[in-house]
Amino acid sequence: MKLYSKIYSVFLITILSQIVFAQINDDNIRLKTLQKSNIGKKYIYRKWNEKGITETHLTYLGNVKTKKGKTYKIMTSVWLGGLSRRATNRILIFNSLNQYIGEYRVTMISDLPQKLKNGILIFENKNNDCDQKVSSKINFKNGIPKQFFRECKNGSGDIYEFFSI
Repeated sequence: MKLYSKIYSVFLITILSQIVFAQINDDNIRLKTLQKSNIGKKYIYRKWNEKGITETHLTYLGNVKTKKGKTYKIMTSVWLGGLSRRATNRILIFNSLNQYIGEYRVTMISDLPQKLKNGILIFENKNNDCDQKVSSKINFKNGIPKQFFRECKNGSGDIYEFFSI
């Protein structure tokens, strides 16, 4: 029995150390970025381990005050990791106390919004396949949209849904 207990303990410690030390703590770096309040500035956080490097790119776009008086803070997030350096792209929404509310999961880095102006999130088509004359705008003045359509060209594009906690 002691042997199984030791094996279990070693296994548990190994797994926990991988979880704790192998990834960037997103909550801390998100809060750090929000507290700096530098609109449009990209912050890059890196973590190295034996499996390679992971990076999180965070850009605070600003805040929106809704018609009902709520304030939302909007940030883009790009997480790059693994041997293939695949990206996970998100539009993150926080309340006025910097508490995470939810997110939109976006397919491509080029699909992320570039700026927030007067409560409107602005997406520009930087992808070569999309019409660069077309831009999508999402109004947050009435609250967080449950979903939005981001046009690429000729009425085609992607629909993104809001996921909350």
